[in-house]
Amino acid sequence: MYLSTGNPETKSMPFSVERESGETQRYEQYRIIRRNGALAAFEPSKILVALTKAFIAVNGGQGAASARIREIVAKLTENVVGALMRRQPNGGTFHIEDIQDQVELALMRSGEHDVARAYVLYREERAKERAKAGGAARHELHAVDGDRQIPLDIDHLVGMIRFS
Repeated sequence: MYLSTGNPETKSMPFSVERESGETQRYEQYRIIRRNGALAAFEPSKILVALTKAFIAVNGGQGAASARIREIVAKLTENVVGALMRRQPNGGTFHIEDIQDQVELALMRSGEHDVARAYVLYREERAKERAKAGGAARHELHAVDGDRQIPLDIDHLVGMIRFS
């Protein structure tokens, strides 16, 4: 399987974003909960992009051109996606923060401590910016009711669990 982002230099990476029909169906079972509570399709290519940006932040633009860095990024992406799939082998949802936590773990486990540190600091900076802008000060989950999303009432849900 090979990564294909339209860039001919990435065609030989050992990770697939463009997959055979069976692989496509595999990822269609997964959704991402964004910070605003909206659901989005799971796209492993976004993990690859985030990792590439983290390496560029530490190694500069020439790092992205390095075959070694591209291979590391592809392998780390494969590891992150694999870890997520093992947690929910039959499909499900992941919160964006859970995915980012897995990226941090993969970077640290692979010995890329400088990149992991830069990634952690970037996440902290973005969280502060969101909080300052009145963004996601707290994460709100939504439930689907017919064709609309409604805020999930955690207290009501806990009450239902206790009395069942």
